[in-house]
Amino acid sequence: MTSHRDAPLGVFDSGLGGLTVVRALRRRCPAEDIVYLGDTARVPYGTRSPETVVRYALGCARVLIGRGVKAIVVACNTVSAVAIDMLRVELDLPVLGVILPGARAAVAASRGATIGVLGTAGTIASGAYPRAVASLSTRTEVAGQAAPLLVSLAEEGWVEGEVPRLVARRYLEPLIGAGARSVVLGCTHFPLLRAAIEAEAAALAGGPLPIVDSASATAEDVASFLAERGLATSRTAPGSLALLVTDLPKSFAAVATRFLGEPVVGGDGASRSPTHVDADGASRSPTHVDADGASRSPTHVDADGASRSPTHVDAENDGAGRSSTQGVDVEQIDL
Repeated sequence: MTSHRDAPLGVFDSGLGGLTVVRALRRRCPAEDIVYLGDTARVPYGTRSPETVVRYALGCARVLIGRGVKAIVVACNTVSAVAIDMLRVELDLPVLGVILPGARAAVAASRGATIGVLGTAGTIASGAYPRAVASLSTRTEVAGQAAPLLVSLAEEGWVEGEVPRLVARRYLEPLIGAGARSVVLGCTHFPLLRAAIEAEAAALAGGPLPIVDSASATAEDVASFLAERGLATSRTAPGSLALLVTDLPKSFAAVATRFLGEPVVGGDGASRSPTHVDADGASRSPTHVDADGASRSPTHVDADGASRSPTHVDAENDGAGRSSTQGVDVEQIDL
């Protein structure tokens, strides 16, 4: 039996942007198993009503609970902004978001100056960042700017060159004009565009500005939370990653690989069975078919008796405890 502390972390987002949070978590908490759910069939959440976002978020969280997770990380600024309180009321396990960690890091970086926030329309309209900052520092002001085109650029992989820099400049101008002296990347897509945002912010402000990545800040908060609650895994080997999505577009593998920073397979539009990859690099068959022709659960059980998520990668370390040659597979599910 797997102990509660060795159960996986659950992480979800409206799409694939939350994989930047998974990437940060796998660096900061390399031994933790993670189950990620990207609601790619209903992305984006940023333009939805708060009521719809709450409904979608509860559905995603319940899928992860069904996978036996010990805590849920909401790797979506929109959900963290409008639905996290409801999730905490409805769910009987810890729920952590990305807003407060990002706000805390921004307050530390701004040193009392105005904080600029780039985010989705839903995140900015919610006022979540000003509330979070006010809970930490009553003297620090927040200026918000919805930046929907940055989401599209990140998903298309258009993160370098004149176009992303011009788009970043357009969104940054009102923030710098409002006196912002630090910028929070208030959407999980935006770390991919950090170089362009950083360069344009510096050009507009006349010098370098702190750029706060809420994904990294969230990973630090999660690590501290797990340690304080006695929930950090007892294992020392690299943890597994199970990747779930509600739709599998043709561009999936390229986009997911870009966000995660690891190879992802299964992006040709067809749902593939989860694959187990052992430390020796050998892939195992995920589905057992009995003599009666019935296929069985793809769950893999290790030699220590612990059952693993359908996707389990324990290959050689590439510097972040991950495989640099084996792709992370994906399971398509229905909500």
